[in-house]
Amino acid sequence: MPGQPRRPRYPMPTFVRTALKENELLDAYRARPSYQQNDYIGWISRAKKDETKERRLQQMLDELTRGDVYMKMAYRGKNGTKSG
Repeated sequence: MPGQPRRPRYPMPTFVRTALKENELLDAYRARPSYQQNDYIGWISRAKKDETKERRLQQMLDELTRGDVYMKMAYRGKNGTKSG
C-alpha cells in the first residue's frame, strides 16, 4: 500500500538453505508466498541463541513437511488444498 513502510527483506542464511536442501524442502519453501518465506527467515535470523535458531529452523522444516501449517496456524495453498 502506498505510504506504508515496506517490511525488511531478510537474506537466507547459508545454514537455512543447507537444511532446506538436505531435507528436500526447497521447493516446498519456494511454493509459499514471499511474505511467508520472509517471515520464516526473519524469525529464525532474529533469534539470539543458536539453540533458539535451531528450534525455529526445525519448526519451519516440520511445517513445510506437513504443508498445512504456517507459524503454528492452519495454512491452505493457492488452490485451497493442503500445500506441499
